[in-house]
Amino acid sequence: MKRFSTELAYVCGLFILAIGVAMMARSDFGVSMIVAPAYLLHLKLQPLFPFFTFGVAEYFVQAILLLGLTLLMRKFKFSYLMSFVTAILYGLLLDGATLIIELIPLVHPAVNLALYTVGLLFATCGISLLFHTYLSPEVYELFVKEISAKTGWNINYCKTAYDILSCLVSIALSFLFFGFGHFEGIKFGTIFCAAVNGFCISRFSRFFERRFVFEDSFPWRKWFE
Repeated sequence: MKRFSTELAYVCGLFILAIGVAMMARSDFGVSMIVAPAYLLHLKLQPLFPFFTFGVAEYFVQAILLLGLTLLMRKFKFSYLMSFVTAILYGLLLDGATLIIELIPLVHPAVNLALYTVGLLFATCGISLLFHTYLSPEVYELFVKEISAKTGWNINYCKTAYDILSCLVSIALSFLFFGFGHFEGIKFGTIFCAAVNGFCISRFSRFFERRFVFEDSFPWRKWFE
């Protein structure tokens, strides 16, 4: 099998994930429940504060989540800091991808559907690549991992609980910002994404693991353990 650098998997994963999320947002079919709170904050605040892009909203929300994690764990690790660095890098890539994807004209519902479908595949492919690197993930994944380790709960249960909580927060924000009965960001595509997200990630992981051996190119792993 061919060798695949874990550091390259990190870079490619962030890049592909940013493109996927930008495509899903552009499709207007609904973003994933994980990024929905940040997306709703962006929709509400950018008209008032033009600098508050989707990417900025992402690392703003992740900064709050990281602060909450630090208070819950009562400690701060180097990996926490690097996780926020990842959030900033992802936010910058997301803003760049959004500027490009917004140039695509939505001339027919089929274009929206194509953007959503390709975006979902890109996003899950990017997450799969990020699962194959030791470099710090975004704060979303770090939060679930640390809480699972702290409480001893199964990480899958923790992830499910976090997803449900994120969905409830998003619904509350949508009602608060845009009124009852008017959903923004959370649509059919959000529910569909929640249903197939894990399956798509596992399929991409199986694809990569059958063809590549993920190995470190730099001696940095010890700093992130």
